[in-house]
Amino acid sequence: MEKQEIGTVTVVGTGTIGASWTCLFLAHGLDVVATDIREDAEAELIAAVERCWLSLPQSLLDAGRRGKLRFSADLEAACKETDFVQENAVERLDAKIELMHRIDAATSRDVIIASSSSAISVTDMQAACAHPERVVLGHPFNPPHLVPLVELVGGVRTEEVFLKQAECFYAGLGKVPIRLQKEIYGHVANRLQAAIFREAIHLLESGVASAEDIDRAVTEGPGLRWALMGPLLTYHLAGGEKGMSGFWEMFGPMQEKLWRELGSELPDPALQARVAAAVQRSHQDTASLALAADRNLNLRRLLTVRTAKSID
Repeated sequence: MEKQEIGTVTVVGTGTIGASWTCLFLAHGLDVVATDIREDAEAELIAAVERCWLSLPQSLLDAGRRGKLRFSADLEAACKETDFVQENAVERLDAKIELMHRIDAATSRDVIIASSSSAISVTDMQAACAHPERVVLGHPFNPPHLVPLVELVGGVRTEEVFLKQAECFYAGLGKVPIRLQKEIYGHVANRLQAAIFREAIHLLESGVASAEDIDRAVTEGPGLRWALMGPLLTYHLAGGEKGMSGFWEMFGPMQEKLWRELGSELPDPALQARVAAAVQRSHQDTASLALAADRNLNLRRLLTVRTAKSID
């Protein structure tokens, strides 16, 4: 089931995330049937999609492939003959289980049911489904019509073929899917965000810096690099030609003290070696100097765009 085989998407739940997904689907020429039980949901969705539309990349706007949007307050009617379901309803387990049960009963057994849930496990959500093998997590980052990331994982009864199909579908929409090898509360990106948020609050409450300066410490420092590469590659480059192994050699003592202050012990040498090997495998075809040069070029471009924006 590749993207071109999906012509109609059902969006269940049309709040902020659902409306943004709807905008993205429409912009790629897909028809959308949206459903929500809230009063005035249809009018709110139409207004939200128009707001999102103004911020779409110019290439999508120029393509002129806008699909058709239809709204139905009837969940079963909205799911009839759909090719893909993107669920974005309330983050409450009992509600998710009931909703997935109803969607499962209303759709063909080969239709993927993807949830945007921020933390609830697929295993729990698919518990009452007759065909749980096609229930997957398709967790976006807000706003989905702009931020590429989508986190993919299945539950204990999800079949790999449906995960692969969902990955192909999202990639065809310009998303960047990442695959979790197992379920974990909060998935990947939210856990990383939570760790930074926790430490930011600790620094604020400890009187280390003001809220403004704590935020600037990110936006004017590591946040710029994080726009281009994650923490593992960042530290890999910090180790020079030796990569992550060099990082542990040079910065191990400092990291050990930092980790202890943060409430954890530094990884032992065996774990350090496994981390270094994993990062090296990820970038084995590109030398550290080339990676650093590419980073510097893109940092310059990013700073140029930001400077131009501040002038505007």
